[in-house]
Amino acid sequence: MADEDLSAVAHFLFEAGTLKNARRTGWWMAGVRDPESVAEHSWRTALIASVIAKLEGADPARAAFLAVWHDTQEARTGDVNYLGKKYSTAADPRDVTADQTAGMPEVLASAIHDLVEEYEAKESPEAVCARDADKLECLLQGIEYKAQGYENAQRWIDNSRGRIVTDTARRLADELLGQDSLDWLRAALGEPRG
Repeated sequence: MADEDLSAVAHFLFEAGTLKNARRTGWWMAGVRDPESVAEHSWRTALIASVIAKLEGADPARAAFLAVWHDTQEARTGDVNYLGKKYSTAADPRDVTADQTAGMPEVLASAIHDLVEEYEAKESPEAVCARDADKLECLLQGIEYKAQGYENAQRWIDNSRGRIVTDTARRLADELLGQDSLDWLRAALGEPRG
């Protein structure tokens, strides 16, 4: 390994960094002027995936690992929202990943391919938890945007809630929907619920 060329890995790390600036475009239709980035979404999705997986009896580290990688292809394709996908041929995430990992050491490239394949196959408990985390993060972001005055975010909240499959994620969604986005702060400060 010490002699392997890591230039393709370095290229990928710079490429992945572009996700910090890539906005989640669906929120523009809800009127959100400066929506979260793909990287911000992926971070919280990974955190949520670990929570769901632990409570579902799956491997939380694996679920979080899948969630971290679930949108890396968007560094090349951009974030294509649901309406946009109706009009364009969606690039297969597996094909994009193959291009992104070309030239990487085989041990790394095959591990990344396996992660993306597992996520896309939607079969392992960890992939199911990671996919639910993706939907739950969108629901949670929608609640936060709605609290900021973006009433049209309700559509994303409702659609995300309808796509969740695990019991834990459904229960978490219902809990989130029953709270105010600052209830955590009130509780931390010992204040009554607003």
